[in-house]
Amino acid sequence: MMSPSHRADSGQAQNPWSDNLGRAGSRAGQLLLIAAVVAGVVWLLLRVRVVVVAVLVALILASAVAPLVKWLISKGWSRLWATLASFSAIVLVVGGVVTGVVLAIRSEWDSLVSSAVAAWKQLQQWISSTTLPLDISMIDDATQQVTDYVTSDDFATSTLTGVTAATELLTGIVLIIVLLFFFLKDGSTIWSFVLRWFRAETRAKLAESVDRASGVLGGYVRGTAIVALVDAVLIGIGLAIVGVPLAVPLAVIVFIGGFIPIVGATVAGILAAAVTLVTTGPVEALIVIGIVIAVNQIEGNLLQPVVMGRTLSLHPLIVLLSLTIGTIIGNIFGAILAVPYTAMAWTLIQVWTDRYQSGDDPVLGEDPLDPKERVANRATDTQRAKYALLRRRRRG
Repeated sequence: MMSPSHRADSGQAQNPWSDNLGRAGSRAGQLLLIAAVVAGVVWLLLRVRVVVVAVLVALILASAVAPLVKWLISKGWSRLWATLASFSAIVLVVGGVVTGVVLAIRSEWDSLVSSAVAAWKQLQQWISSTTLPLDISMIDDATQQVTDYVTSDDFATSTLTGVTAATELLTGIVLIIVLLFFFLKDGSTIWSFVLRWFRAETRAKLAESVDRASGVLGGYVRGTAIVALVDAVLIGIGLAIVGVPLAVPLAVIVFIGGFIPIVGATVAGILAAAVTLVTTGPVEALIVIGIVIAVNQIEGNLLQPVVMGRTLSLHPLIVLLSLTIGTIIGNIFGAILAVPYTAMAWTLIQVWTDRYQSGDDPVLGEDPLDPKERVANRATDTQRAKYALLRRRRRG
């Protein structure tokens, strides 16, 4: 008769997945399968990126405007009229900004072109008069190559590609408008329909997830808009005082750049200084740089802590990484949406798991997460009562 040890050895020989290498191979296979599924989902989303971006933009705008709709409803407005009023306000603000930028560019474009041509000639003269190892003919050749490319068939192909991109952009804008209207009007109805498919703890956590996610997204948009508006006004006033052409469009670019954390304001400031250097002069460009630095200091030390508060609760390294990944995947839209949705993901992780061991630890030391930043401490008493009722709710 075979002894137990022999039976165990024969069992291991017959089952090669039972040893350490087999278990490692099994885990590797599972990871590869998960990676393949994730890659497939990402590929599918990229194929319909216009729809995905439209949904993400509409969600974040709806989260920002939803408090206004609720406030109007509390004042006796019907949901339809409250939605129409809030929606019209957004359209008027965005349309007014775009119209103002276009008119400002058209009114000062001739001045900008003439100043740029004069500055280019001055640059050529300066290069010719210096001892730098630069040949002015090389610059002229490069300029001629650019001109030849603009008049070539390749540029025509690129133009067609740009027309396609413009068509996708227009389609996305229309889709955003439609989605935003229905999110504002029927958002609560849609979410009520979704929650009715779940029970008890799952239903309560889903409800809390929506509350926390809308709070993060809406707070981010409102706070960032306030900070960016203050930056744009202060820098725009400085540019106007210095006498820089296109001061209004540059201020709008500063406002848009404020929605891209870390690098947006810096890039906008560099652009403003470059335009000042080309159109006005080096002294004025240095003044503009000083204005941008001063405004950035005011933003970082005063506006951000007061206005944004604990909306993001993300380490700067996470912000930078999410910004980089979002830019690679979605270009400018990815750069704008990456950080708020990363903050939302971190919030949802805290809602759905309790594995994080909060508080000071005798070995690990002080808790890196401030108790005020924990999601559990952000719910109001009304919300906690709602979650408790959802947990006790039974199917009727």
